[in-house]
Parts: sequence; structure tokens; C-alpha cells
Amino acid sequence: MVVLLLFLPVIANGEVFTRSDLDRAAQLRDAAKDSGRAFGIVESLVTEVGHRMAGTPNDAKGVAWAVAKMKSMGFDRVYTQPVSFPVWDRGYESAAIIAPTPQPLTITALGGSIGTPEGGIRASVVAFATIAELEKAPAGSLRGKIAYIGNRMQRARDGSGYGPAVAARVSGAVFAARAGAAAVLIRSIGTDAQARTPHTGTMRYDNMLTRIPAAALGNIDADALEAVLSLGETTVELNLGSRVRNGSYTSANVIGEVLGSETPDEVVVIGGHLDSWDLGQGALDNGAGVAITMAAGELIAALDERPKRTVRVVAFANEEQGIWGGKAYAAAHKDSVGKHIIGAESDFGAGRIYRMSTRVRAEALPVIQAMHQVLAPLEIVLGPNDATGGADLSTMRDAGMPLLGLNQDGSNYFDYHHTSADTIDKIAPGDLDFNVGVYAAMAYLAAQAGPVF
Repeated sequence: MVVLLLFLPVIANGEVFTRSDLDRAAQLRDAAKDSGRAFGIVESLVTEVGHRMAGTPNDAKGVAWAVAKMKSMGFDRVYTQPVSFPVWDRGYESAAIIAPTPQPLTITALGGSIGTPEGGIRASVVAFATIAELEKAPAGSLRGKIAYIGNRMQRARDGSGYGPAVAARVSGAVFAARAGAAAVLIRSIGTDAQARTPHTGTMRYDNMLTRIPAAALGNIDADALEAVLSLGETTVELNLGSRVRNGSYTSANVIGEVLGSETPDEVVVIGGHLDSWDLGQGALDNGAGVAITMAAGELIAALDERPKRTVRVVAFANEEQGIWGGKAYAAAHKDSVGKHIIGAESDFGAGRIYRMSTRVRAEALPVIQAMHQVLAPLEIVLGPNDATGGADLSTMRDAGMPLLGLNQDGSNYFDYHHTSADTIDKIAPGDLDFNVGVYAAMAYLAAQAGPVF
């Protein structure tokens, strides 16, 4: 069992924090209101850089942008941490129903997919309602055919519909290849039922198997394919020019710190991933998270006194294609996990925070309860002590770092997730302001709380 380390509360006269601590946290909470601070940051990012797909020229532009932006925001220290990874190129992509009812299909290659052979793949389609059905397909039963998985993602405020649905994207090519398929198509993992905006996202291969091309259909196109399939045998042509380049590329995590006044080697980590997919602007995923946490750090840096511990803001590299930045961060800090007091990641769009969940030792819950009183006026509820945290902090979590989950309303997030519709017009500036205040207040109180054990 992993031992989670956090601070024990120092309680004087029944109080976990001093009145000054709580007042300053409330000041931070309220300072962001109507400021437009975070919206200005994400607007700068998508306008001056655009998308930040890992390994592209815009990746390097994004790193340079983040360094310059943090330096302009009053952080005491700004630096980069190298992150190397293989590079995947999307290339061209197209598909169409050839028979019995010819019509084009709107598709996108899944991240990491190989391309089709020259001239594409033209084959009959075999439909499966779920990834579980495809997994049961006998070996060789799909030889020379295209497998199609039609499961629909369910909408939920907490995004809980994503996990059951995303298995089709991640593992569809593995199970289809086991059955001998030439390619796999999936219904997009998204909740935009009336859209022709296919959702990309990373898939994986089993190294023991033949690799086959993998792509996602927009939901309207998936409906169209299913309607034609109901008529009988259906032939689809698929063309993908995607590939993984030889060698590797080096990007960077960008880190800004507000140095602690008493124990600067102890850190509270907040952040989000700087990279995005290439189909849209990456405004929601994850320009918003980067902007929220950078703006929260800026508010703390503007205080007349530094917090006791360091508040570290991290813009992580290449989360989308394998959590490379988060893993590099954990590798660099493997000997100082105990100095990481708590971590929180914003990577769920721009919806308002409605719940604070945690992953801490039971002995630390009085601290969490004291922190929550600053959020209660915002009608943010205190959730369970089983938070999993964002992907970038997952390796640090597994090594023992405690987590603070500031859970955002994701009711509409998966309408735009990983699509060309991930653009800045989907962001309400006031919602970002709300979240900035929450992150700033919670990071500050975590940096002020009693000694670690």
C-alpha cells in the first residue's frame, strides 16, 4: 500500500489556521472575481501560439510563450525541464461509404495510429455494439474486414461516462487486430450527438500483434454508417497518412515558482498540460487549465508576504500522447516526493468548480475541513477522500504525493473534447475567474498549513 504523506494540523485554540491565513485566502478567492485574468492568458495562448500538438513547431512556440508569460507575471523563478518523446504525425485522412449507398464520412485518425497502405483500405464493415463484443470475436473472423465499434458515451457532470466509453478508443485496434481486421473505426468518444466533429485521442497497440489503422467517426457519421449497415453488407474506403517519426523530440515542462518564506524546499504543486491536439485551438483542453493555475500563482506572487512553502505552477509537456511531461516531472523528483505537500491539476475544461475532493491521510482531514470553510460561501461541497487527480500528477500520486481534487462541472466538456470545436468561444471568462480564486485560496492555505510527517 502506498503511504500518503501530508501535514498534521497545528491546532491552537481550536483553529487549524490563523485568522490572518483565512483572511488572506478569502482575499485571494475574491481577488479573481471579474478580473478576466485567466481569460486573457488563454486568449494570448491560442492567438499567439494556436494548437500545441506535441512535436510540432507550435509545441516549441508554446514553451517559449509559457516561459515569457510566467516571467511577466511576477514568479520568483521560472525554468524548464526537458521532456523527450516520439513524435506522431497526423498526415491526411479521409473515409467514405462506397456501397451500397455512397457518401463521405467525417473522420479523424486516433493519436498513435499507423497509416493505411498506399491506395487506402477498401473493405466490408463488421459492427460491434461495444468493445466487450469485439474482444470476444474469434481469431481470424474479421480477416480483411474493417471493425466498427458503436458504443455511445453518456453525459455526466463529473465526466464519469468517459471511462467506460474510452476503452473503445484506447484498445479497439488491439482487439480488432486479434480477430484479423484490416482497420478499426469507432464512434467518437464524445457527447455531441448532433455534430460532425470527430474526436481524436490516443490509442495503443499490443506490441505482440500486427498494427492496424484506427480512426474515429463524428457522431452524425457514425449514425449514418449504422443506418447503411442496417441495409446489409457495407463497404467503406479508409485513407490515413499518419505515422510515427524516427527518433525523438525534446520539449519541456515549464515551471514557475513563488518561493516559500520559511521552507522553500517544500512545495505545493498546481498546474495543467500545455500541449493539445491539433484539430482545434486547445482552448478547453488544456489552455483553460494552464491559464487558471498560472493566474492563481500570479495572485499569490502579488501578496505582500510570501507563503511559508513554495507554490509551484507547472505547464506540463505532452500529456495527450502518453503523460510524458508528468512522468518526466516525477522522475526528476523521485527523491523528494515527501517534500511535495499536495498537488492539484486543472485539466477538465472551463466549467466552474463545484466540489473539493481529496486523497490524504485521515489525520490530515481536519486541515482539509478548515481549508474548505473558505470555499463554502461559493457553494463548493466537500467530496470524498478518494480523488485520483489529473493525469500529469498520476505518477507522483502513485509515489505517495497527496492530492486535492478541485472538481469542475464537465456537463458539456465532452461535446468539444479533442475536436475542431475546442475553441475559445466555449469559455465563459467569469467561470475561469471563479476557478482562479479557488485555486489561489487552496494553494495558499496548503502552503501555510502545519508541519509534514
